[in-house]
Amino acid sequence: MINVFVLQNGRLNQVPIASREDLENIAPVWVDLTDPTDEERAWVKTIYGVLLPGEDEVSDIEASARYYEAENGDLHLRTDFLLEEDDGPSRIVTVAFILAHKMLFSVHTDDLPVFRLVRLRARSRPGSIEDYMDVLLDLYATDAEYSADALEGIYESLETVSQRVLQKEFTDQDAASALNAIAHEEDLNGRIRRNMMDTRRAVSFLMRGRLLNTDQFEEARQILRDIESIDGHTSFLFDKINFLMDATVGFININQNKIIKIFSVASVAFLPPTLIASVYGMNFKFMPELDWHLGYGWAWALMVASAFAPFWYFRKRGWLK
Repeated sequence: MINVFVLQNGRLNQVPIASREDLENIAPVWVDLTDPTDEERAWVKTIYGVLLPGEDEVSDIEASARYYEAENGDLHLRTDFLLEEDDGPSRIVTVAFILAHKMLFSVHTDDLPVFRLVRLRARSRPGSIEDYMDVLLDLYATDAEYSADALEGIYESLETVSQRVLQKEFTDQDAASALNAIAHEEDLNGRIRRNMMDTRRAVSFLMRGRLLNTDQFEEARQILRDIESIDGHTSFLFDKINFLMDATVGFININQNKIIKIFSVASVAFLPPTLIASVYGMNFKFMPELDWHLGYGWAWALMVASAFAPFWYFRKRGWLK
């Protein structure tokens, strides 16, 4: 799918593209391609002289491949964006940006919420966009906001887990549910941190390359400050996640110790009856109680009393709680 945007009175207006002729008759400021077909790639190459990277090139994580200037002067950037899905875990989508002929070209495999939000804002805020570089910086700034919103969601989820972990009765089923939730939030928090690290690298590259005017340079600095605050919050959440993980594992150990304690008490309590049964099971000829009519009842009474005596003692000392 190819989305083309023109700049009109400081607003990004999308132009429907149904054929190559539609693309030839406009002067876009942003050409956004989501999982483009070979035909759409050919249109961009023929009309604008821009060669779009393949999927393998986009996923290359080497710094030299993620930010570079081509021989023809086109600037290439690879940036990660966070994608949260309702029916599955979050993931990182790498977007390839090409800055050429005062236009921004973006190539990615999934429709990203950050891109949708930028398009919506640009239509409703006249004057916020002046050129292709403003579009790119707005994408980075919105990415930071999107990550910050995701961090707020993590904090709310961890608060729910915290209340569950610190409740009076905490079963093994509760522990399993809590561990699953903690692991999910830890994974998302890690992806956000990686995403922000990559965005910082991209913005710093633009600032070092002297590609920004004064206003854009100040906006880039603000983006870096936002990322710095997000990094601090991810560190706080990692600490909270580790605390909840340790607390959950601790409660699991306590529950297991309770079970082991019960078995230990039972085994100790049944040692005296076992000893008595062993003694009276010897059947020696000169055993005093061998011919005693009440010997069988006496042995049973002695075994029962010897079993209950340890339980009574353990209960009195509070070892069964």
